[in-house]
Amino acid sequence: MLKYINDKLIREHWDDLLRLVATIKLKKTTALDIFRRLNSYSKQHSLYQTLKAFGQIIKSFFILRYIDDLELRQAIEKQLNKVELANKFTRAVAVGSLYEFTQAEKEDQEIAESCNRLIKNCIICWNYLYLSQTPVKTKDAQSRENLIRFIETHSPVAWTHVNLLGRYDFSDEKLRNSIGVLLLRSAA
Repeated sequence: MLKYINDKLIREHWDDLLRLVATIKLKKTTALDIFRRLNSYSKQHSLYQTLKAFGQIIKSFFILRYIDDLELRQAIEKQLNKVELANKFTRAVAVGSLYEFTQAEKEDQEIAESCNRLIKNCIICWNYLYLSQTPVKTKDAQSRENLIRFIETHSPVAWTHVNLLGRYDFSDEKLRNSIGVLLLRSAA
């Protein structure tokens, strides 16, 4: 369906639009108050319609730029892939159903979510520690450069090397690692 931008509406209410922008820029009121007021307006309100029409101009320019610019499309695709990878990581770490809490109380749900976040952060931290030590151990200069380039362009969000349903032993004896990362207890 072909739609045209209502430039007449934008011209008629340009001063109102500028007043709204100035209010935001000068911080005369909070963004929450502005959005609350705009949400309370009828969809037929002139300022609402003007903002919608002006947004269509910005959206149209972006779509045309997206179609024309290969690098922009690749950058957006790269970011979308990172988001999808993060979502897969969250699903992999979550035990049981990702979308259902087995805990009834809000406090228990927050504890479960915090535990999932802690597990994800531990895996990412381990990946960073491992990746930061690997180039040091690589002797060949070309291999080291290739490895550094690989590390720079890839995400540390990887979990295939982790047995998420495994049994873990955090005793001092088992906490010694193979890559020479000092633990806080043994570093002192």
